[in-house]
Amino acid sequence: MTVMTRSREETLALGRRLGELLGPADVLALRGPLGSGKTTLTKGIAEGLGVEEPRWVTSPTFVLVHQYEGRVPVYHIDAYRLRGPADAEALGMEEMFFGDGVAIIEWAERIEAALPPERLEITLEIAGEEEREIALTAVGAHYERLLRNLESVIRNP
Repeated sequence: MTVMTRSREETLALGRRLGELLGPADVLALRGPLGSGKTTLTKGIAEGLGVEEPRWVTSPTFVLVHQYEGRVPVYHIDAYRLRGPADAEALGMEEMFFGDGVAIIEWAERIEAALPPERLEITLEIAGEEEREIALTAVGAHYERLLRNLESVIRNP
């Protein structure tokens, strides 16, 4: 499924809709160049998950993981500075992937081998000054259902 957003607000809105559908042990692997909107989308997802202050959602580049409280815990992971799966393991990411919260990984390609076999892949591309092309790919039956639900919500707001 591919969605075009024409503004930061539309990217946030897509994230909110997605966040409303997520639950424990959901894993989102975000990819895209610097400035493509990964953190903006994450802010929207956090809002959809009930994080009270989504404006405080920032990229955890230097601390690697931020945790936010919503209706389930939200683990916002920045893998940019990680050197591979061993670094992910050392941070205890497996507990975040299979625990009681939602894991959102920016720069997921840096820890590809450590990602769970089932997940939602989200690739963001810059299509213009504020436009973003966002491709969502389900890896596993659970995420296929999730994408069908998201498509339904987007078509019938």
